[in-house]
Amino acid sequence: MIAALLFVAALAADPAPVPPEAATASTPKRPSPVADTDLREFAAIAGRKVVGRAVGGPYANADKVLLIARDDKGYPAVTASMGFPVRQSLPAPPATTLAVIRIHQRYETTIPGPTPDDLAFVAANKLPLFVIGEWARPAPMWEVAWIDDAVRYRAVGDVGEIGPWQD
Repeated sequence: MIAALLFVAALAADPAPVPPEAATASTPKRPSPVADTDLREFAAIAGRKVVGRAVGGPYANADKVLLIARDDKGYPAVTASMGFPVRQSLPAPPATTLAVIRIHQRYETTIPGPTPDDLAFVAANKLPLFVIGEWARPAPMWEVAWIDDAVRYRAVGDVGEIGPWQD
């Protein structure tokens, strides 16, 4: 009996080491700064389906924001959809978010594309951002990502085909 108590006390004082594969499985994996192909294609289709729909809520001219994560089977899914004030930087999304889609009603830059707020979001969060322009049909789309310690973006076609990275 005393031997059993000593054994239990020894286990409590010095926990068993965790196998390396279990240690890596328990820590959440940080999302990639560049979206996987299936996320890019999902954003191209799901994001453009929202283009032209009205935004409800307190903002008269709101951007639409969609948060993308994987469902329990591993497929991309929209986990949240909301209106967000124009010309305002997005806050950091929940940890499970793998990519964000932001749909602008009108372009704010000289040349249509990601705004300075979009670029700042990616620089701060190192998370892929898809920017869709609601002002044209078909709606233009850009992928903004953190690559080689800099924010870069590229055009994304109707079904996920990509152009070259730009600074």
